[in-house]
Amino acid sequence: MKSALKLHLDPHRVLGLDILRAAAILFVIIDHGGLLLTPELRKWTDWMVFDGVSIFFALSGFLIGGILIKLLQKEGKFDLLDFWKRRWYRTLPNYFLVLTLVLLIEVLFSDRFDASVAAPYFVFFQNFNTIHPIFFPEAWTLSVEEWFYLFVPLLIFLQWNYLKISSRAAILITAITLITVVTSYRYVQFLNYTAISEELWDNVFRKQVLGRLDGIMFGVLAAYVYHYKPAAWNRFPKALLIIGCLLFLSSKFLLPVLMPKIGIFQAVFSFTHNSIAAICLLPFLSKYKPRPGFIPSVITFVSVHSYAMYLINLSLVQSWILRKIPWSLFIESRAWKGGIRYLLYWGLVIGIAHLIYTYFESPMTKLRDRK
Repeated sequence: MKSALKLHLDPHRVLGLDILRAAAILFVIIDHGGLLLTPELRKWTDWMVFDGVSIFFALSGFLIGGILIKLLQKEGKFDLLDFWKRRWYRTLPNYFLVLTLVLLIEVLFSDRFDASVAAPYFVFFQNFNTIHPIFFPEAWTLSVEEWFYLFVPLLIFLQWNYLKISSRAAILITAITLITVVTSYRYVQFLNYTAISEELWDNVFRKQVLGRLDGIMFGVLAAYVYHYKPAAWNRFPKALLIIGCLLFLSSKFLLPVLMPKIGIFQAVFSFTHNSIAAICLLPFLSKYKPRPGFIPSVITFVSVHSYAMYLINLSLVQSWILRKIPWSLFIESRAWKGGIRYLLYWGLVIGIAHLIYTYFESPMTKLRDRK
């Protein structure tokens, strides 16, 4: 039992990046957990929530961009298939495990469930350019990431290998082109609607693959500066950290007051705003390595479990565990019921995520590294 609670981690981990990843998943879990609370209590939790998904995308792009740059610089060779294999070993096993589990539960215990709706999920096509289905709603971000991992390295590889464009130029061309194209796509989408509700914004602009690929690309752009422009990267890390925090605060508290209706900024440029905010945090956090201690250990624990926590928190824990318990049989108070469910929600998310990480995710990563 004790061995199951221990984490065997790379001693060279950068705590600053763990802080960013832990913050992102905590924002997501707090936000989704608010669905279990009364409206009065949820107002308080909403104050603590920022755009965790944009942080995840930017951090993912920064790490993947760094891997791509190192591979392109390594003796002039770039094994694209090996890159995809290593990426898919990291992301697909957990995803397919939870997808299959949720699908089986739906098939076995939901009379109205149509299993055919799950087919696009196995090829990440469920929200490519359409509204994401209700089934397994967490999966929308995985579609964005997997399509990015497939196409962006391929575009860079084709420019580098066949057009003989330098790796630096290929990465920069791809980044600028993709950010421009995706932003333009959102703008065209915006022109198609005379009025945009919050639900429409969430389904059409926020959760479709074609409209969100630029979030990860901003992270790759940050990796480009980190590797190729180190002097610029290290020049104002603290100032950029403050700017990034202010941008997130303005997105949360100021801009909704200045622009209460969903317009061109929210539909087209708010994602750019939050992506820039996220990458502004990276110059400081990418170098932040304090001494080991209890708090850094907790942060790292949350960080390494973040992927599993993200996949299970909504469909599995909320929909198929907590919502199936007949709470009214033994708790009459609405407030007490909400509080107990909320605490149990956190316990289940962390506990199940730890089991998945220990007995599935970590072994799969080790298997990848042996191949």
